[in-house]
Amino acid sequence: MINALFPLARPLLHSLDAETAHNLTLRGLAALPPRRPAADDPRLAVSVLGLRFPNPVGLAAGFDKGAEVPDALLGLGFGFVEVGGVVPKPQPGNPRPRVFRLTRDNAVINRFGLNSEGLAVVRARLAARRGRPGRVGVNIGANKDATDRLADYVTCTRALAPLVDFITVNVSSPNTPGLRDLQGEAFLDELLARVVEARDETHPATAILLKIAPDITLAALDAMTATALRRGVQALVVSNTTIARPSTLRETTLAAETGGLSGRPLFAAATRLLAETYLRVGPQLPLIGVGGIDSAEAAWTKIRAGASLVQLYSSLVYAGPGLIPEIKRGLLQRLQAESATSLAPIVGRDAAALAAMPG
Repeated sequence: MINALFPLARPLLHSLDAETAHNLTLRGLAALPPRRPAADDPRLAVSVLGLRFPNPVGLAAGFDKGAEVPDALLGLGFGFVEVGGVVPKPQPGNPRPRVFRLTRDNAVINRFGLNSEGLAVVRARLAARRGRPGRVGVNIGANKDATDRLADYVTCTRALAPLVDFITVNVSSPNTPGLRDLQGEAFLDELLARVVEARDETHPATAILLKIAPDITLAALDAMTATALRRGVQALVVSNTTIARPSTLRETTLAAETGGLSGRPLFAAATRLLAETYLRVGPQLPLIGVGGIDSAEAAWTKIRAGASLVQLYSSLVYAGPGLIPEIKRGLLQRLQAESATSLAPIVGRDAAALAAMPG
């Protein structure tokens, strides 16, 4: 029913400030009666990170920052949900307005600044759903005013590892000053070592993922992938939002807003980086493809570029939750056309060609 209602609700939601509309959506999801999604076709199942995912289509971090509605989101048909970002102490983030719809570009710019209710609130909500079905992970970061940002990641890891399937270390948000500095090789090496150690001491079964920015050089990618492999990271999330502004953007006034750009204009750059990452790590390190997925064809391309799983967010603003079953149907149609019984043989098949895509 919610899929059928979105086309009617979209004009109302888009008449509101983007953040107000988002908060209204969260309240609507919280009011839904509990529901379990229909069983997925087994050909869509993916086994990575020591886990079985019923389908490869996940919700990216940022939608449910406070872990308010992960089960309602799973009920929409996602194969997994990533909540957060979470930081130890509550912080309001940047002043509003801080999120903008670039409607003609099917894109969003945000500069939330890791607004968070804080670790204690999120931990309590995740603890309350312990034992429920569905794959849920959490994205963690550092407080803006932290004197020891590495310690913030360790604190979040210790508190949340027993409650989730995976933890994503976010060093790539463009909206927290200095956070991307943690992508530097020396900082990243120490950060990952400490996070993995904290995970091992609290809940060794929880996977540690690393989320990277789309704006890095290939030399930086070389260093990051080597560090991730050395430190035992179990997957890379490629990629976060971009600070770049493609010349093809039509909403030129809004494009001047500072923040991270997501949605369709990010697809090419994020997919090239995904393919380049796969060429470096191959099957050693699973990849989660993020950035500009708004169709089954886009999801299929991410998988061909090297993604075992995919995540979306911004496209929901424009297409609504009906996009989730649409993507899954499209993936099944492509598998059937190739007489394939799973997505595994497709992963990374065309990475070399997609890494060479023109800008």
